[in-house]
Amino acid sequence: MADHIKIRKAPGTWVVRVGGAVIGESSDALELSEGPYPPAIYFPRSDLAMAFLEPTDSTTRCPYKGTANYFSIVTKSETIEDAAWTYETPIDGAAEIKDHLAFYLTKVTVEQL
Repeated sequence: MADHIKIRKAPGTWVVRVGGAVIGESSDALELSEGPYPPAIYFPRSDLAMAFLEPTDSTTRCPYKGTANYFSIVTKSETIEDAAWTYETPIDGAAEIKDHLAFYLTKVTVEQL
């Protein structure tokens, strides 16, 4: 893993909300800090309402984490395209984030309780 990436257990309990509804809550979230970017909170899949998350065909590649796959959030009233990402098979140095999802803060609310 590159020196500019740090993964640690996120302190406390974290939630992800869409339109006021909680779709995930975790005290086992991870915080990934990467260079100058704001930290991303990665939620274990087991702590998310995966029924609201639909895989998309979108992918991106990070030389430090691997290939990211994306999910849209589908609610009764809207679909939020590519709102979350995950690394299904992360590079060895980022293996901790396997089976976790992170969310775009411009599309959902992620906050510490």
